Amino acid sequence: MLSADGKYYNTDVADTEQILRLIQSIPSPNAEPFKTWLAQVGNERINETADPELAIDRALETYLKRAIPIHG
Repeated sequence: MLSADGKYYNTDVADTEQILRLIQSIPSPNAEPFKTWLAQVGNERINETADPELAIDRALETYLKRAIPIHG
């Protein structure tokens, strides 16, 4: 990867799935909140597979939070 000094250096890279798996393997109290969040999100997705309406509700809620207000 090209650095600010113009030299190329070897760099470790990972995709999202690899990073999440790496975080799961960290035996540190600092990683616990993230591990808890991962478990919560995983549980939500499993529930959405069983009841697709939950996924629709979540998508609608996310859309409405990000929607740009219309003025005029």
